[in-house]
Amino acid sequence: MSSEPAPRPTLRRNVVSGTLIAMMFGLSAWAWPRVPDRIPVHFDFAGNVDRYGGRVEGLLVVPLLCLALWGLFLLLPKIDPARRDYSAFAGAWTLVQVSLFGFFTFLQVTMVGSALGIHLDVSRAITLGTAVLFIVLGSALGRLKRNWFAGVRTPWTLSSERSWVATHRLAGKLFVAVGLLTLPASLVSNAAGLGVLLGGLGAASLVAVVYSYKVWRDDPDRTPRE
Repeated sequence: MSSEPAPRPTLRRNVVSGTLIAMMFGLSAWAWPRVPDRIPVHFDFAGNVDRYGGRVEGLLVVPLLCLALWGLFLLLPKIDPARRDYSAFAGAWTLVQVSLFGFFTFLQVTMVGSALGIHLDVSRAITLGTAVLFIVLGSALGRLKRNWFAGVRTPWTLSSERSWVATHRLAGKLFVAVGLLTLPASLVSNAAGLGVLLGGLGAASLVAVVYSYKVWRDDPDRTPRE
């Protein structure tokens, strides 16, 4: 493990993250006395409710998950053996963190709206939100430096700087493309959007893995296998 100290989290990143999480808890507290005892917590592809749950599940699961995720974001740079590199991609790391909490805030607003009886196509909203999330994540992917927790982590990207850089640039473009293709497909139907999203992400991941090996194989500075 590197002896260099882990970079201190940026104030801006954590102010934004903390504000979004506080907003989620505040929205849940406001909605708690206004929603019925049983509220929608799961929807099918057509946007119809297929399972109901209590207030705790419907209003608190997402903000509690985000609170745990925030703690993980604070912890990972401190325990990553490659933590000296986090300061080199602080902007991308901030974008990843804030975009995830932004997505969950959108999800929380959608779920609370549905619980309040507002007619929403929750499944389609989630698909559209996920598409936007991958567009944002794709734009950040190419700026991530080698680390043990975030990014396309294959044996070849982790043992070759050239493979890491090239693979993340390609994967970032592929994720953005999948997100952009999902948006119009979702406007046709949620099933179409979800098919494009899942199929595209599966294909993009496979291409990225194969490409990471190809670049590693041709890299004279790669870490050799024992």
